[in-house]
Amino acid sequence: MDRTVSLPNQPDKTTKVTLVESSSNPGGLELVSSYQTTRVGDPTDLVALAAQVQKGDDFTKANACNKLTVIADQIRYLQEQARKVLEEAKRDADLHHAACNIVKKPGNMYYLYQRPSGQKYFSIISPKEWGASCPHQFVGAFKLQHDMSWTPIDEVQKRDADIAIMDKLLSQQTALPPYTEPNFKGLSD
Repeated sequence: MDRTVSLPNQPDKTTKVTLVESSSNPGGLELVSSYQTTRVGDPTDLVALAAQVQKGDDFTKANACNKLTVIADQIRYLQEQARKVLEEAKRDADLHHAACNIVKKPGNMYYLYQRPSGQKYFSIISPKEWGASCPHQFVGAFKLQHDMSWTPIDEVQKRDADIAIMDKLLSQQTALPPYTEPNFKGLSD
């Protein structure tokens, strides 16, 4: 049985309250007083019920909005990560296609120069080694990583530190305990 109730603090808003169906013969048995089983009761009870239903609706909407906000933040973060990956992939492809008369080996630093014609080429000679006799415009220095990606010189130290940490984790993975549940060890106490 549905009833529509206006809340005292929100007269322009109505809330639908669903009451349990009533029967004069519940379970097939005649009750002493069918009035007690079918009466609607005090109208203020309906208002309290409607207020509780409205509060539940409000909390449900707030919880859904909060969860959707977290998901939207995660989507923005992933979009930013995807943009970075695509930029790095384009940079790496461009660097792999730069002119070079030597076989590039991972782990080495290479120096990118640009001729007046616009051609970019790699050299193993740094601008410091060239000194004042540097023949062309210096564009940048890059380290060729073992995964064939390129790291700009200003990021090499951080990248090498990250790789060292990963190598350490990989070499010690047999010592890691097999956790099947979240592990907050070290985060508390």
